[in-house]
Amino acid sequence: MDFVLFPGRHHVLTRFQARHLRALAGDGATVVWAVTSANHANTRRNPVPCHRREAAIERFSALTGLRSLVVPVFDTAPTGRFAEVTLKNVTVATGLELTPDNTVVACSTPEVAALYEKLGFTVDAVEASVTPVPERPWDVLLRLAAGDESWRELAHPATVDVFDRYRLADAVRTVVNDPVVGDEGGLTATRDYRTYAEAFADAAERKWSAVREYVRPGRIVDIGCGAGAVLELADREPALRESDLIGVEVARHLFDECVHKKAQGTFANPNVFFYRRNVLGGAVLPARSVDTTLTFALTHEIWSYGKQYASLRAFVEAIYEHTVPGGVWINSDVCGPDDRDRPVLLHLAGGDGDNPDAPRRDLAQLPPAEVAAYVGGLSTRARFEQFAVDFRFPFAYTMVGDAVRLRLADAMDFLTRKDYTENWLPETGEQFCGMAYADWTELLADTGWEIDTASRAVRNDWIVDNRIAPVASLTDLDGRPLDWPVTHVLSVARRPLNT
Repeated sequence: MDFVLFPGRHHVLTRFQARHLRALAGDGATVVWAVTSANHANTRRNPVPCHRREAAIERFSALTGLRSLVVPVFDTAPTGRFAEVTLKNVTVATGLELTPDNTVVACSTPEVAALYEKLGFTVDAVEASVTPVPERPWDVLLRLAAGDESWRELAHPATVDVFDRYRLADAVRTVVNDPVVGDEGGLTATRDYRTYAEAFADAAERKWSAVREYVRPGRIVDIGCGAGAVLELADREPALRESDLIGVEVARHLFDECVHKKAQGTFANPNVFFYRRNVLGGAVLPARSVDTTLTFALTHEIWSYGKQYASLRAFVEAIYEHTVPGGVWINSDVCGPDDRDRPVLLHLAGGDGDNPDAPRRDLAQLPPAEVAAYVGGLSTRARFEQFAVDFRFPFAYTMVGDAVRLRLADAMDFLTRKDYTENWLPETGEQFCGMAYADWTELLADTGWEIDTASRAVRNDWIVDNRIAPVASLTDLDGRPLDWPVTHVLSVARRPLNT
């Protein structure tokens, strides 16, 4: 055999692999490392970026005396033709035609091995070929993530060296143990990030115009920057041309779009940077290093995906810590009504859609498009019943004639979410009304911030007039109509100069 094709993610290389590949390659075979998921990094499945994996492979090859070629293979949707895709990547990258006559495939994953066997390749099962079965690379990585230093004895010195030099061990632990971000680097597996990117872009002008007068030049950070739409507008401000513009985003899909925009020359300012960080995982930026922090539609996600108030307070404290004395934090987000616990009667339209006998309890097993179509076809009344099933923050309600008796906050959580049918399950995993404006002012003051008089709670009248009022109404328990409460908060908070 002239070649050993070794497909895999190759986040960790092991001492066993070194011994096994040397024996398999013999005196002259070249090991072709097909590094899969090469375009993924900072996710639970793929915590190490491809260029660091390639650096370890090259060092591994030098230390073992193996002749190697490294071929990055971008992630693909699940396909029965994955083996063919990998072989074509090798041909395009190297000009080599790997065939069953000149190549043996080294692969310990039975499902992947079967794809190559179907094409006629001889497969060596690597770890699965010996007894007892040694720990596989992913097992070694999980030891590292768990803080078990024995990973260093199992990993090859090439991996240990690269991990130590680039301080990858801490990064891997943070990503693998992340309580919020899923395997593929998003907040939820079913979230349609295209829809979110479009919504962020549509709202960017409105958001920026509401906050630009409070922005302090210097180091400006947009946490939860989405696809970078607000930073694009900040980039066009002459007064900020000397500022550093920094975007922080946790969702891989949105972060990749930010990097793509920068590469395409969207930003005139050369000092535009993007970081992929989870704000719940610890400090995002160094202490006293940021002049302005912007957060749009972020704090309710911290509340929802973290430990509610405890996580939100930790985030507020972290923002305070990284803000320079005299610096500002501008936060715009949804918020709950002033009197959240007040019992009210919610009257909902029932003739604007389907009214099934009972809400479904299997939506999580359906494709997102099917969920969107089903929920979108329900009447407002039936959609409320479905919301009560899917909402991750259970609430009590009772029927009073044709009306629903419930807390004002729970009524507004439904009414402000009911039209998010394209992302129904992700949206019902979030709570909009966990904090009222009074709670915000108390939290900010308690953590040391000075609250600017520009801070306020507001009602989005467009949502009320176009989304809520046509299909719903609120009354008190005696049937007297109630006005619609506030829906959003704008906080402008400054770190005191003498801190």
